[in-house]
Amino acid sequence: MIVILAAIAGAIWGGMLARKRGGKPADIAQYAGGYAIALALAGLFVTIFLERMV
Repeated sequence: MIVILAAIAGAIWGGMLARKRGGKPADIAQYAGGYAIALALAGLFVTIFLERMV
């Protein structure tokens, strides 16, 4: 669940950042994808850490 929420948040954050910087639709999609992957990976580590602690 954390991974999915992090991926969605990353996509929104990346898309807004690229739009703010004046990116074309391809730039916005690339930023959204990159940030979604990065935050999903961070969310995966958080999930693994929390599961190990319980």
